[in-house]
Amino acid sequence: MSMKKTRREFLKKTLYAGAGIWVVGNAGCEAFQMTPRPRRISPNEKMNVAGIGAGGKGSSDIADASKGNNIVAIAEVDFGNDGAKKTFEKFPDAGKYKDFRVMLDKMDKQIDAVTVSTPDHQHYVATIKAMKMGKHVYTQKPLTHDVWEARMLTEAACKYPVVTQMGNQGTAEDGLREAVEVVQSGAIGPVREVHVWTNRPVWPQGISRPKDTAPVPATLDWDLWLGTAPWRPYHPKAYNPFVWRGWWDFGTGALGDMACHTANMAFMALKLGYPTSIESECAKDLNDETFPTWSIVRYEFPARGTMPPLKWTWYDGGNNKPAKAVEAIKALVPGKDIPGSGSILVGDAGTLFSPNDYGAKYQLLPEEKFKDVKKPTPWLPRAGGKHCEEWLNACKGQGKTMSNFGYAGLLTETVVLGCVALKVGKKILWDGPNMKVTNCPEANKYIRREYRKGWDSGYDI
Repeated sequence: MSMKKTRREFLKKTLYAGAGIWVVGNAGCEAFQMTPRPRRISPNEKMNVAGIGAGGKGSSDIADASKGNNIVAIAEVDFGNDGAKKTFEKFPDAGKYKDFRVMLDKMDKQIDAVTVSTPDHQHYVATIKAMKMGKHVYTQKPLTHDVWEARMLTEAACKYPVVTQMGNQGTAEDGLREAVEVVQSGAIGPVREVHVWTNRPVWPQGISRPKDTAPVPATLDWDLWLGTAPWRPYHPKAYNPFVWRGWWDFGTGALGDMACHTANMAFMALKLGYPTSIESECAKDLNDETFPTWSIVRYEFPARGTMPPLKWTWYDGGNNKPAKAVEAIKALVPGKDIPGSGSILVGDAGTLFSPNDYGAKYQLLPEEKFKDVKKPTPWLPRAGGKHCEEWLNACKGQGKTMSNFGYAGLLTETVVLGCVALKVGKKILWDGPNMKVTNCPEANKYIRREYRKGWDSGYDI
């Protein structure tokens, strides 16, 4: 039996068995682990960490990783980025590179671990290169831009003996872990519906590509910024920084950006695996360049062990959500103030309402019924909200990561399947084990995009 088929069978078994939270981490995958292996690091020893992306979220990720460790190298395509400049000033002894590939190749032996905080379309290529070189990796959410990329990192979590963590930091909140325990203990009974919404986008969507162009700043390597994406002219306001999230070529819209946060608790608590179908509706301003100003995405999941089939509805659009979306959410928790982001799990015996991006705060409803409910004895470790520190500790052999790529890859795959449904504008039926849409052949071209020349080889696992 080929190794690829063996890994696929392993994934199928763990998913269909409704396995625990740490499925497909390094534990249990020793048969698939390959060299090179990371350097053994003792708990009191400093790791050598490199950062890929130093502005925006990259600045805080590198700062978090620096606690008790050495920042030895930083790759950033725009040395003029304000956040990047501050990062360079904070770590003056770190090697400075524009191309992460050059950095990893030149400093291979000096690097133990890597943070990846680039735009979405560059997450996978940076992450898989680091993993194949035996580096522990912390990659921002969403883990990948495409479904195929997410599946590869799920499988890579089995293949490479490195510690991984996706940057959906709410996973480390004690309240989220408690909510998972409450749901899995049966407090609200079998859950058949989940509703999740967000206050995003807070960046432009529903717009077309600008017609004017401008010179590329001397500090920015535009070709490297584009990376795997198709070539297009630079524009000073359309793409970089931050507003890239609304463009199909670079981001994953409000759904990709926020569902890895806001849907995380429900996905984890309900042991969700591959959905069987996904369909969407959205604003009429959907186009080939950007995501629409609002969307509603509906997923269906099969039964998992003793858990029944489930319908999961996602709503985005910030203040532009359609009235029917707002009314649907309010009807589920009558009398409650509805925040900009949150989630609701509807069980046969009650409802869990989380008015929180991370699922870290929650209420059981109706309140009168649950006022004296006893919380289950904790069985998940508590991290006190220290998500990056949990990863750093695991790199040194202390504990495990809860958003390892075995889990985070599956969560991300599910999320970005919603982007595929938006693209094709019709209900798609998903064959998860074979990574294929079965009823809509044109959808399959969005499962794995074509990388631009120069980035189109060397990234299979």
